[in-house]
Amino acid sequence: MILRCDTLLTVSRYERWNAILELLAREGRLTVEQAAEGLDVSTATIRRDFDQLAQQQMLMRTRGGAVAQSVSYDLPLRYKTARHAGEKQRIAEAAAALAAPGAIVGMNGGTTTSEVARALAVRADPELGFTIVTNALNIAAELTVRQNVKIVVTGGVARPQSYELIGPLASEVLDRITLDVAFLGVDAIDAGTGAFAHHEGEASVNGLLIGRAAEVVVVADASKIGRRAFARICALDAVGTLVTDEGLTDEDAARFADAGVKVVRA
Repeated sequence: MILRCDTLLTVSRYERWNAILELLAREGRLTVEQAAEGLDVSTATIRRDFDQLAQQQMLMRTRGGAVAQSVSYDLPLRYKTARHAGEKQRIAEAAAALAAPGAIVGMNGGTTTSEVARALAVRADPELGFTIVTNALNIAAELTVRQNVKIVVTGGVARPQSYELIGPLASEVLDRITLDVAFLGVDAIDAGTGAFAHHEGEASVNGLLIGRAAEVVVVADASKIGRRAFARICALDAVGTLVTDEGLTDEDAARFADAGVKVVRA
């Protein structure tokens, strides 16, 4: 069996690990030789990668290879940054354009919402700016230095996997605010069942966040469309707009439109 991935040849260690975990999530099991051929690196490199990923409990080592663990479907944020990067940047730019100058914006964590945050910072009016309410520590840290962006961080306990704050402390802040628009990053979204996250704690806080918004915009690349994950964030009727990429099929676009969701392909 020959496995191929998009990131071949010269890649960073994190990009290579991300590619290995993506292959494992798809195949369930890999030999050292299969992974080495798929990533075009040496078997010695793959053995080291397998050992290091096993130490982090991201996979389970077997004789001559590795098998997936459930955690492989919820990769740490730092391993996700190379996935569908171009699509996420285009999605972010299209989504950021939906926020009026001076808007109060909410957003959860994730690679796509992080791109939205950067796009908003670039668009921020020198006088009006944006207020961004987030439970994502990485977004807050990156935008704190932006003079035209006011950052409000929810309470909660940090989840290392995603840098998101979760738990009941978040409701103390969210119960006291209103948002003009919330940008919601998801792990999966389906036209019949709604938006999902892998982790129930994230889903709970994300649900509180969008519940305070006048408008909810889901930002998700096409690989997440038509899928479900462990914990539901909200039903589809809570979503006003879906911003995705050109990979969305016409059939799926029609299903969302029939459900009353405006679809934007970036």
